[in-house]
Amino acid sequence: MRLKLLFIFLLLGVALYAQKSSEKKLAELSQLFNSSDVFPRIFTGFALYDPESQSLVFEKDAEKYYTPASNTKILTFYTALKVLGDSIPALRYIEKGDSVIFWGTGNPLFLHPALPQDSSLLEWLGDTTRQLFFSTHNFKEERFGPGWAWDDYNDYYQAERSSFPIYGNTAFFERDSLAEGFVAHPGYFQGHIAFNPRLDNHRPLIRRREHTNIFDYNSRALTGLPFSREVPFITAPQIIADLLADTLGRPVQLIDLMNVTPEEAKTLNSPLPDTLYRRLMQDSDNFIAEQLLLACSEKVSGSLNNREVIRYASDSLFRPIPDALVWKDGSGLSRYNLFTPRSIVGVLELIYRELPRERLFNIFPAGGVSGTIKDFYADKKPYLYAKTGTLSNRHCLSGYLLAKSGRVYIFSFMNNNYLGSPEPVKKEMEVILCFIRDNF
Repeated sequence: MRLKLLFIFLLLGVALYAQKSSEKKLAELSQLFNSSDVFPRIFTGFALYDPESQSLVFEKDAEKYYTPASNTKILTFYTALKVLGDSIPALRYIEKGDSVIFWGTGNPLFLHPALPQDSSLLEWLGDTTRQLFFSTHNFKEERFGPGWAWDDYNDYYQAERSSFPIYGNTAFFERDSLAEGFVAHPGYFQGHIAFNPRLDNHRPLIRRREHTNIFDYNSRALTGLPFSREVPFITAPQIIADLLADTLGRPVQLIDLMNVTPEEAKTLNSPLPDTLYRRLMQDSDNFIAEQLLLACSEKVSGSLNNREVIRYASDSLFRPIPDALVWKDGSGLSRYNLFTPRSIVGVLELIYRELPRERLFNIFPAGGVSGTIKDFYADKKPYLYAKTGTLSNRHCLSGYLLAKSGRVYIFSFMNNNYLGSPEPVKKEMEVILCFIRDNF
């Protein structure tokens, strides 16, 4: 009996010690936030979650809403995993006599210069003996998302959205050696360039005119050192048809198709490689994010309309998360997006339950190793796998932390309304995350 009581007291003592140790760690973590030179002067929310015990270990303003920037891609990633599976509809079509009428599904892979190609779609379009007619009847969106910056139209990170993406919806200009002139890819755009002596001559510059696919260049682009520039092109239906015709070497005509009876349409599918997801998450590719969400919409509703798929995902896929989503686009370019740290943690837990750890950590950026955190959060072995999100005066980081105890924690760090560079914010975040790594 005495031994039994002694054992009970021993267990109680261990439990009490563990509780006091845990309370001490949480108090120290709280003090790190409070004594920081950065966090008290800005808007910071933080949530730390233990998926093993399914409990929120620590939170600081985790129920408040912040602009997530590219942390939005975490939601897009999970939506694509659930809706698209391991393949993506590459194109839908109907055959009418000697004609093929086809339309897009938002598929971002087609002729994308940085992604592995499934040649079946290109071969199908090139080999069919029927006349080709392209329709955009199912595209119910604008070229830009709500809350995007209109004057970023010339920047590589804001390619237009479209029903039938081609070449990443971006023209690529380069001079690959010390020489004169430059080359446009695809070659179709070589005939759409014009010298503009009024452009800034500080460096080689290619700038598209806002409302047309004419690309102005300056004298520094004419001769000198190698350079490369990516510039989005306008994705008007006629442009897509012309680009396809130029690529295929055969006519592609437009047709004003109002609607199609679903059972009439046939589908070509393409494999959906993790290469695409790695570019989405590690390179934070906005074009891929937007087109993936549109592809999910097309599969769910038959039309490319982000409002439809966001409503569907919010009501079904993300029902378990704690706070309502103010979700407007796939990439996070919109400043209208508002999420809470604990909601992002909720989505990250859904992903954690869905994917094997090795595959998950291979897709997310790894601290000190890959993606947008290659130069931060380094250790002998990666301990952080997380997605960044950055706009002017906004920096977020959400993902998975491997503590030295062997436990995996899910976290979301959201910082809004700081002034100047995000570097001081990143350094203070690293202090917090290293403490958790070493003590939890």
